[in-house]
Amino acid sequence: MNKNASLGLSEDQAQLDLTRLKPDTSNNEYVALKQLIKKRGLLDKQPAYYTFRIALLLGLFTLGLVFFLVVHNSWLQLLNAVYLAFVFTQIGLLGHEAGHRQMFHRSWKHDLIGLVGGNLLVGMSYSWWMDKHNRHHSNPNQVDMDPDIEIPFLEFTGKEDLQTLGKFRQFLIKRQAYILFPALMIVSAGLQYNSVAFLLRNKPKYIVLEWVLLGAHFLLYFALVFAFLSIWQALLFILIHQALTGFYLGSIFAPNHKGMPVLDRENKMGFLQRQVLTARNIYAHPVTDFWYGGLNYQIEHHLFPSMPRNKLKEAQQIVKAFCQEHDIAYHETTMIQSFREILQYLHEIGSPLRKASRTAGSL
Repeated sequence: MNKNASLGLSEDQAQLDLTRLKPDTSNNEYVALKQLIKKRGLLDKQPAYYTFRIALLLGLFTLGLVFFLVVHNSWLQLLNAVYLAFVFTQIGLLGHEAGHRQMFHRSWKHDLIGLVGGNLLVGMSYSWWMDKHNRHHSNPNQVDMDPDIEIPFLEFTGKEDLQTLGKFRQFLIKRQAYILFPALMIVSAGLQYNSVAFLLRNKPKYIVLEWVLLGAHFLLYFALVFAFLSIWQALLFILIHQALTGFYLGSIFAPNHKGMPVLDRENKMGFLQRQVLTARNIYAHPVTDFWYGGLNYQIEHHLFPSMPRNKLKEAQQIVKAFCQEHDIAYHETTMIQSFREILQYLHEIGSPLRKASRTAGSL
């Protein structure tokens, strides 16, 4: 594996080589940047904006539900499954923003939105997401510390001796660039499984309410689908809805950090550089801003997690200029190029296993 790949880099990202960067030995730079951001009011809560978004998403959800209940055409219901995958993902993004306390001045309002949106509407534990996501934000792309790079059937770190892994996992890693997109289709099922597992192992603040809301979600979801559709239609509806929800969610979150520098557990890089260098932005555009729920401004989001979505674009101008002034590499690209970088990186990680297989085959 080449030097850049071992760092978590594609060839196109050689300028982000961590060995060429000065260590961030203090928080002074981040404090200065945060003062610029606060002076512009970009961390102020946005209750009016989020009240509108909540009302909009509830309206879209209700529209899909009413369509399901009153339209008795099975083929149209499959289109509704596609529509609801989009709506569920957008609700999930809203729950993500609630978890970061971006909306209102009172924490209980964020918890309410997270519990109703996550547990009841989407079927994902709010407390599980908070636990996992907070660890990710504290240690992005850091080996053994960021849960988002600990995926059983894929290898993102390049730090493990792949030859010691089981044969099946080696088989997957050798081909992981090809299985990434199919794997995204099980993201939704994985979130639901991990939600239940987390609640069985832990006792979060709202554990009773979480179980009630999560149970209500699954009961109502399956009861409605099997009550209004034939068995095969119901199974196809669930398959399409869950696969596309997972694919949409995964396609939003994958470009954020996958294929970017991976840090050793012992890395002492300061907060500012750690958050900027491990993140990737997707170029701003009204369509991408909406589609990604603001997460295309991943660098700004990681630097200021509580910043409301509608302030990220303005913050980007400040952050980009600040990074340029302080010689901190700031990576921004197109949606398509982001996946090229991810696939190239995954393919490079699996290269030693493919070479070993070819060598063994030639003996």
